Amino acid sequence: MTRLRWERRAAPPAWLTPALPVLAVAATFALTAVFVVLSGAGPLAAFNELFVQPLTTRFTVLEILVSATPLLLTGTAVAVAFRTGYWNIGAEGQLLAGAIAAAGTGTLVGGLPRPVALLAMGAAGAAAGLGWALLPALLRVRFDIDEVVTTLLLNPVALLLVTGLLNGPWRDPATGFPESERIAASAELPPLLARSRLHLGFVVAVALVAVAWFVTTRTPAGVRLRAVGLSPHAARFAGIDVRRHLLGAALVSGAIAGLAGVSEVAGIQYRLTEGVSPGYGYTGIVVATLGALSLPGVAFGALLLGLVNVGAGTAGRRLGVPSQLGQVVQATLLLVVVALLVLRRYRIVRAGRGARP
Repeated sequence: MTRLRWERRAAPPAWLTPALPVLAVAATFALTAVFVVLSGAGPLAAFNELFVQPLTTRFTVLEILVSATPLLLTGTAVAVAFRTGYWNIGAEGQLLAGAIAAAGTGTLVGGLPRPVALLAMGAAGAAAGLGWALLPALLRVRFDIDEVVTTLLLNPVALLLVTGLLNGPWRDPATGFPESERIAASAELPPLLARSRLHLGFVVAVALVAVAWFVTTRTPAGVRLRAVGLSPHAARFAGIDVRRHLLGAALVSGAIAGLAGVSEVAGIQYRLTEGVSPGYGYTGIVVATLGALSLPGVAFGALLLGLVNVGAGTAGRRLGVPSQLGQVVQATLLLVVVALLVLRRYRIVRAGRGARP
């Protein structure tokens, strides 16, 4: 009987990194086709609605960019942390903290010029996201407590805080609905195009992706961060302060995630609501993983999942498939990408071949 084992690669194949998104989409197509058939639709028709039809009209193309905007920010936040070896699973809570700060600040800046009001909201949201990320980061660098658990556990705490505010002191006094007072007009992100929801937050998100790419790939600080992520022991031996870089990456990640909350409040909702984030922070993990933690890959992943989000809505209306199809595709895509990332580092060989395990 042939025995197989995992063998670590000396280096990933050169072709695998650029091919990873294509392989991931193809494998996801094959795996989710089963669910499409069970829902009573044809796979080709369903995937045409998911991936092709949204690209055929101006309205749906712009909606793809709208859907991708928070994912660009949360994907960047996750990628920056993960590349440094800090496993931030708390982007959702950090986004909600940023949204709370943005909604509160947005009601106080009505008398200020729009640039000043927007800068104030952005600063408040980034500071709130950073603050929400601070405790898990300190626990990691001071006491070596696993940040996966602590960042994850703070997500429902942030959601409970939103719910408590909206059902308590921030409930809209005019309507009685569990939503905050509308922010001032000067605090709203202006639209980029007429008759569309695409707003200035998209430009900010793209700019942040570009800045993060430059810092992580073209500066000494980026080299040090990557060294810490690849091998903390080797980085420490080379004289790099590993704890300081981990803390810095964690806080920058939280601040960027907080800006995603600002973008949703100032550009889409104009107030704090319980549905301000349908899981953008968790989806940011999918985006970053799909992009192999590279910033160009994050941009690709955000646009792809924006396409899936828009396409899932049209597929549900036209074909009668469940609206949760998009979530199934996203979850499958994450699992496929993780499996492919494992294959970048390891290969399956017959026992007895190559070096001993």
